[in-house]
Amino acid sequence: KLVVGCVPEYEGRLLICRRTIEPRRGYWTFPAGFMENGETLQAAAARECWEEALARVEIGSLLAVVNVVHAHQVHVMFRAHLPTPEFGVGPESLESELVAPADVPWSDIAFPSIEFALRRYLEDRELGIE
Repeated sequence: KLVVGCVPEYEGRLLICRRTIEPRRGYWTFPAGFMENGETLQAAAARECWEEALARVEIGSLLAVVNVVHAHQVHVMFRAHLPTPEFGVGPESLESELVAPADVPWSDIAFPSIEFALRRYLEDRELGIE
């Protein structure tokens, strides 16, 4: 199964969501979910961002591909630009917020693949990779 998501950024802050569903209810993630038939990877990432955070994003370059063997999933993550600070809470989120990199709640990140992608995103940003 393909899980697709994005790391939306607005003026240096990252959009993250607190999960309302299991597994890992109450933990933080960036918008991501299962790809649907007939979608491109980028369209799925943008749709998930709308569904989970009510945010319209511009999908950027590929960030990470993670093979999650035990779950029989491949997670595909993109960089994304949030053109305006307009977002909300979709049905799969308890809350969503823009956080500075220093304020990412690392100990409360939902999944290792999400932490991996967030760390790569921030490392790439430091190197000027977009």
